[in-house]
Amino acid sequence: MDDINGSKKETLRLDVIGRSSDKYKNADFLVFNTGHWWTHEKTSKGKGYYQEGSHIYDELNVSEAFRKALTTWARWVDANVNPMKTLVFFRGYSASHFRGGRWNSGGQCDNENEPIKNETYLWKYPSKMRVLESVTKGMKTTVFYLNITRMTDYRKDAHPSIYRKQNLNEEERRSPLRYQDCSHWCLPGVPDTWNELIYAHILIRHKQKQKQQRQKEKKKICLRCMTKD
Repeated sequence: MDDINGSKKETLRLDVIGRSSDKYKNADFLVFNTGHWWTHEKTSKGKGYYQEGSHIYDELNVSEAFRKALTTWARWVDANVNPMKTLVFFRGYSASHFRGGRWNSGGQCDNENEPIKNETYLWKYPSKMRVLESVTKGMKTTVFYLNITRMTDYRKDAHPSIYRKQNLNEEERRSPLRYQDCSHWCLPGVPDTWNELIYAHILIRHKQKQKQQRQKEKKKICLRCMTKD
């Protein structure tokens, strides 16, 4: 959007779904997720960044902005997704494990080789996921919430850390220990468990449908027998 000086200003639309959304309408399975992006400094401060229609908020609390964005998503799902055809999943917030700083201030996770074993060191349940739970409860479409927050919180040992990528810039090459990835995951690794949970749920749903179909067929047979008598 243009600012008062006529130059382009980057904003986040809370009331608009991405242009590629039409491609998802007829999918058999949809898996949505969000979380880490909303902790970004620019997002969390929320000053002159969030937009609805032509209005840009001078300042908006990130949790309220998150609620507005999820509400837009929920309306799109209810209006465009056929629950008889499509299974909708929402994968929750996965934990990060920066120590001694944040992702952009020297946070580290290298030399971790064991999961957290003492639950007192785990984070509290993220407030943004409570917002998600509140929004999905108001939807007419069933959304299966994959709550992976706690299971990922144990795995401080499973991030790429200093091995995050090969194409480092000059500053990153000079200080490799300062620039670590402690929010994404090594593969094979933690995300494989998420896929297994989705797959298990798909199998359960398939068996439920088969059972329902058999029950319908039995009812038809019974009705035919009654009609003949």
